[in-house]
Amino acid sequence: MLRFAILGHKATTSPDFSLNDMPGGAGRMDVLCRCINSSFFLSHDLRRNTECYLILEGAEPHKTLRFSGETIRSLNPDERSAGALIKKGLSTPAEPEFRKAADGIAIRSGGLAELLQEFSFAVLDENGKDIRDAETLPENFILSDHMNFTEDEEALLKDLPRYSVGPRVLHADHTITVILNEFDRRERS
Repeated sequence: MLRFAILGHKATTSPDFSLNDMPGGAGRMDVLCRCINSSFFLSHDLRRNTECYLILEGAEPHKTLRFSGETIRSLNPDERSAGALIKKGLSTPAEPEFRKAADGIAIRSGGLAELLQEFSFAVLDENGKDIRDAETLPENFILSDHMNFTEDEEALLKDLPRYSVGPRVLHADHTITVILNEFDRRERS
């Protein structure tokens, strides 16, 4: 199972955002929607072996949404579709353990610290080791939205391996696409 965790620094934790204003009123939820789509979509199919975690830090308490390619339904390749599923997830009360919000979507209270206790992640960082030079690739990656990691987040991530997708800094959703392409290339050869 491949896992991507994306920190949404300004993303709302309330379902009361407008699908017409995801960049502004929802705290750059558009970036997170694109990350969901990049994690799952192939031409005419979905990646079933992938999970995408959105760590929403725009308000207290932080919430984490989990999207599972094995069971997700009603996801279409546009931001509004992903945004509607996020709204549905956020409409479900968050508890300390993941709780099903819809097919393939679960929510819980908590954020980065809790997720790091469950899985061993590699950090996507422009100064990390190039993934093309890595003999083996980790299966769990964590990255930030349009903002850098905060000092507190860096403290939590300081001992984790760091990888880069190339010599240029890419958008979060593009970074996910490049990583998945590298897995596809290695699987094929």
